[in-house]
Amino acid sequence: MADIKNLRTSAETGLSKLFETTRQSLATHEQIAREEAFKFFEATGLPSRRVEAFKYTDLRAAIVEAAPPAEAPSADAAKAAISSAKGLANVEAVRLTFVNGHLVAGLSDLGRVPAGVTVTPLNEALAKGDVRLGQLAPVEQTRENPIYQLNTAFLADGALISVEAGARVETPVHLRFVGTGETAFSTATRVLVTVGEGAEFSLFETHEGPNGIAYQPNDVVDAVIADKATLRHTRLNREGDKAVALSTIAARLGAEAHIESVNLVFGGALSRHQIYLHFAGENATATVNGAAMLGDGQLADSTLLADHAAVGGVSREQFKTVIDGDATGVFQGKIIVRQIAQQTDGKMKSDCLLLTDEGQMMNKPELEIFADDVACGHGATCGAPDEELLFYLMARGLPKPVAESLLVQAFIGEALESVTHDGARNALIGEVEGWLKARG
Repeated sequence: MADIKNLRTSAETGLSKLFETTRQSLATHEQIAREEAFKFFEATGLPSRRVEAFKYTDLRAAIVEAAPPAEAPSADAAKAAISSAKGLANVEAVRLTFVNGHLVAGLSDLGRVPAGVTVTPLNEALAKGDVRLGQLAPVEQTRENPIYQLNTAFLADGALISVEAGARVETPVHLRFVGTGETAFSTATRVLVTVGEGAEFSLFETHEGPNGIAYQPNDVVDAVIADKATLRHTRLNREGDKAVALSTIAARLGAEAHIESVNLVFGGALSRHQIYLHFAGENATATVNGAAMLGDGQLADSTLLADHAAVGGVSREQFKTVIDGDATGVFQGKIIVRQIAQQTDGKMKSDCLLLTDEGQMMNKPELEIFADDVACGHGATCGAPDEELLFYLMARGLPKPVAESLLVQAFIGEALESVTHDGARNALIGEVEGWLKARG
């Protein structure tokens, strides 16, 4: 019997043409396996509902046309775009500014990088054949992910950030991604963060862009966290209302390493944030939280894979979603405990607050356990604001919208309280308050 193949969509055909025309202009190195990555993508195509991992987020239907890769902006265009950037703007940090996916040195703080930290533009690292490029793609499962492979194929810019062993870096580095333009464009960036043994480092990400433009960002952060090191990662999605925003963080943890990651989502017509964790060393720990506040027509997908491959790993994942109008929330989480990973402790939970009857939430938590000495569990809840609590607040003189907003802030606040940086946490809380105020 002949093989049955899906007909290629206009977007898939367009991506093939774009790859052929742009690959010669993209910086290359043996660690950026563009050809292999695009061959993988061509074999799989844009994932649809038929692919289990994308059952609720149909990219084949969402991406109608392939947007061309954005060119590096002019100095004036970059300055104009940054002038309206809001995400974490008042938080003290060393900023690396990317406009339309290109690092803009003149708008970045490359001259005041903290002691113990080295920042190298990705294109410079590629030109020099930097040995750190061998640490890209630190989690094996990402190489079977079409979004990640598409990023590799079209990778245009990024940075390598290295933290020396033992460094206690107090000033965070802020990756500021801003999109600008009047027609659809795409971006593909990669940032590699290596945190040396016993070091501590904080990384912020903010993503924002124009409304009314169906642009397509695809951004990746790879992290290699050495023994007894800590990475604190805070991410804010304020993408434009028509954007199809794809993002991934992939982290490999050494012995007694720790990662703290929080992702807050407001923007994008469709967004999918992928989290890959590989517990390579014993007694590594992870705290991964997410929060999404969605309005009419939006879809936000948080997909997590925590792969415990060493003894004594501890992972805690908590995701909160607020649904307004006919928005859709998606949470897919899987904890894998390999046979060697005895004494693993993993807990994962997704909670959703429905503010209307039209919204929906898709939850798919999974455990895949091959060890027998473990303590793992998962759960999911979904419901409307508690009527008794609303009544209690209203009985004390609060109008219903104000009472409901207080409940929403408390609900979302549980996911944000793990952000240990005071300035970043307060800024995220301010973003939540702004969303509620705009909702009215």
